[in-house]
Amino acid sequence: MQYTQLGSTGLIVSRLALGGSTFTQGDKSLGAFYKVGPELADELVGKALDAGINYFDTADVYASGQSEELLGAALKPHRDRVVLSTKVGNRGAGNRELLHSGLSRRHILWSVDQSLKRLGTDWIDYYIVHKTDVFTPLEETLEALDAVVKAGKVRYIGYSNWPAWEVANAIAEQKARGLARFSHGQMYYSLLGRDVERDTTAMMRHFGLGMTVWSPLAYGFLAGKYTAEDMQKDDNRFANFDWLKFDRDQAFALLPILEEIAKAKGCSMAQLAIAWLLTRPQVDSVLLGATKTHQLEDNLGAVDVVLDAEDLARLDEATRNAPIYPSSDWVEIDGLVRKRLGAHRK
Repeated sequence: MQYTQLGSTGLIVSRLALGGSTFTQGDKSLGAFYKVGPELADELVGKALDAGINYFDTADVYASGQSEELLGAALKPHRDRVVLSTKVGNRGAGNRELLHSGLSRRHILWSVDQSLKRLGTDWIDYYIVHKTDVFTPLEETLEALDAVVKAGKVRYIGYSNWPAWEVANAIAEQKARGLARFSHGQMYYSLLGRDVERDTTAMMRHFGLGMTVWSPLAYGFLAGKYTAEDMQKDDNRFANFDWLKFDRDQAFALLPILEEIAKAKGCSMAQLAIAWLLTRPQVDSVLLGATKTHQLEDNLGAVDVVLDAEDLARLDEATRNAPIYPSSDWVEIDGLVRKRLGAHRK
């Protein structure tokens, strides 16, 4: 296993992590994802630990809290040697969720205690705000996060799925007021979803933030198991849960390239897609989500895949973002101008 610092903190995490989004004790609300029961959850956690993984992630919303319960129970004998993160803030529907959701001070202070109980631990290493909350003032959220850190319930705070401008705004507020500061972001990033490269990665470098990545295989598509016919069926996860909305034509054009490179490297397509992420300079750790033991075993082999410049160039050409205005990728500087600029910069 490979290890690195998470952002500019002193926290050392494995470059591959195990995510618990598939863990359930019977919740069927998202049948395409909630498939891993208690026995398999224990097995997956054990295999991850044996492989050297020390970072584990979940969220209070996964299977209505059941994921936290299962992951916490599986990690209890190993709590002092693992990094554990969970998330808060998804807003639901119905009268109960009017108070028990979002990023209000009331909900954060209540939710952290509920997560601690379900996880069976005295502290959360990383407490991550799961999404933005347009109904709660940013200052209220940041003050509540600072409070749970000062109370000793949380060691570090992070965010997930926030736009770059809002993270920058939050960090400016945290710095100005001496509040606990975001030190990492958990974002979607894959060969089929490179939007973070427009402005988010530049912002993260500027502030010294780390990045952990969710859905590195684009909900399993990059493992090469889906055909065009499969995507039309009602029982696949993309039919009823297509959050990623990647370009289907680009996706199916990429698969033969992945297959060819993977064959030459002697690895699986899934390993190749994860290995590509491990080459990205901003990525600290990649979350693996599995519903079967063999899937996790295969994914773990990604750390041994070495990609050369030609491999990276082919993958980049097949998946690069189309420039969008206004963003940092909109203006292209040709080689001559770039050379001249470089020669005159000090």
